[in-house]
Amino acid sequence: MTPRLGLVAAPLFELHEKPGHPERPERLREVRAELDRSRLLASFTPVAPRPATRAELLLAHAAAHIDSVAERTSGPPCLLDEDTYSNAHTWPVALQAAGGAADLATAVLRGELDRGLALVRPPGHHATPRATMGFCVFNNVAVAARAAQAAAIAGAPPGTPPPRIAIVDFDVHHGNGTQDIFASDPSVLFVSLHQYPLWPGTGWFTEAGTGPGTGTTLNVPLPPGAGDTALRAAFARLVLPTLRRFRPALLLVSAGWDAHWRDPLAQLQYTLAGQAWLCRELVRAADELCSGRIVMALEGGYDTEVLAHGVANAARALAGLDDIADPLGAGVAGETDASALLDHVEAFVDGGAGAGA
Repeated sequence: MTPRLGLVAAPLFELHEKPGHPERPERLREVRAELDRSRLLASFTPVAPRPATRAELLLAHAAAHIDSVAERTSGPPCLLDEDTYSNAHTWPVALQAAGGAADLATAVLRGELDRGLALVRPPGHHATPRATMGFCVFNNVAVAARAAQAAAIAGAPPGTPPPRIAIVDFDVHHGNGTQDIFASDPSVLFVSLHQYPLWPGTGWFTEAGTGPGTGTTLNVPLPPGAGDTALRAAFARLVLPTLRRFRPALLLVSAGWDAHWRDPLAQLQYTLAGQAWLCRELVRAADELCSGRIVMALEGGYDTEVLAHGVANAARALAGLDDIADPLGAGVAGETDASALLDHVEAFVDGGAGAGA
């Protein structure tokens, strides 16, 4: 059966801009051009973005953070923090990014769509409950997860538990904001595959959640140069077993392509083929665990050619297509052996820190 695919994408997401900044509108322009060239857009049903409501933002962010962003983006262009800029369009664009992701996740959880792809910016996974950070204004995936849960239990008897949602983040940088938002929430599993050490300096494997959420955070901090070999081993040994224990009703993916060997901001040395493999495996995991319900939302990726091919490969995976595009092949740096690190993480998880309580 052909999956029903939803796509959040609109020219308005290109209006957030600061000349010379790596998080730039060309990222989406190149992606859309490649999706069009590859004739993949026809597989998706457009889902029009709409602004997230204040109530939705409050599911993931403090009121003071929302008010601060609204106030500071109403003036002339400025830096919201040392890395995150704003212009006259940032406030409405950031609201639409969060609202579009929320609608897509809700539609997939409800069964109105089978799978989804949210091509939104600014990205979100570094935005904490109380602050912008790392190019991110609002945490799109976190707002989407909480909004989908709220919609699922609307009208249900008091005390009805929200459906379990898993978030897998394969951006090269640790999704510290998403981790902070869900650290104590046992209904949301957060899994991050990232380079370590690297900015923002968080994401060591002993960070496993707090209070009732202990065990529902899995960090896989891979060393520079880990490459596709470590990616495949980490997924097989850690990520997939953790997803199986947790058994989510919906799988959300923070999808960043800055772990590719040619990206200028990191050194994890993945290939497009390796990242495409991961996308296909995540779709297979969703098919196995949650009736295929999966939504991928764009995070990082700053080499626009890599990003365009990477997102197209993700779209193929969502559409159930087996072909991939990797015109760049492997880098020349070789791979770092990460097996000892994976042994430590696996021992830690097997020692009682695994998700699925």
